[in-house]
Amino acid sequence: MSDQKITVLAIGGHVGDAELTAGGVLAHHSLKGDHIVTLALTAGERGVPAGQDMAEYREQKVREANAFAEMLGGEAIVFDTPDGELKDDDENRWAVCDVIRRVRPNVIITHWKNSMHKDHMTTHRIVNDARFYAGLPSFERELPAFFASRLYYAENWEDAVDYKPYVYVDFPKEAFDLWVKAVSQHWFVTGSKSFPYLEYYKHLARVRGIEARQEYAETFMIPEENKRVLKNEL
Repeated sequence: MSDQKITVLAIGGHVGDAELTAGGVLAHHSLKGDHIVTLALTAGERGVPAGQDMAEYREQKVREANAFAEMLGGEAIVFDTPDGELKDDDENRWAVCDVIRRVRPNVIITHWKNSMHKDHMTTHRIVNDARFYAGLPSFERELPAFFASRLYYAENWEDAVDYKPYVYVDFPKEAFDLWVKAVSQHWFVTGSKSFPYLEYYKHLARVRGIEARQEYAETFMIPEENKRVLKNEL
């Protein structure tokens, strides 16, 4: 295995999406010295706690994104789009394209195509096209073209329809512990009354690890066109 350092860009519809669904893998890459960048296309402020001002909660969500990234030695980016109002348009595609060209990730992680949440599905479509835009030199932007060669779709309880684990990525307890500590910076992960986020994803990491005959793991789907197994004999 190469010791060359890589950059991983995890893109969610809201602050916390990528951190929850791929956080163990992100923590593991961080501990190996790789560069971690999270991008949230909205802050996810409509999950505001009862009695709290939504604008203040948005600022809190941005702080939480930065806290998570800092604990992994990385960078957090949060777009200004209001939660629930993410548009499936080229303006957003170019914005994500420009992030990809600046960050130059080897790996992109984002949402699976189906979801109970419109922002997740919209993010999936935006990221797929933005990756294409970013890779073509004939699309002239401020920064030169860059193609992220590896694309993964994370396992999310809200994106479960037709999701079938395809790639298992395992990680040790050291990464698990760092992830739990970092993701617990997000209020909704530990304080939400609507869903036990931390408990669910901690147990899911253990279950996927057992399935992989490892301690902990997270699973991913990949683009259909990449589902090829090449052998020269059985």
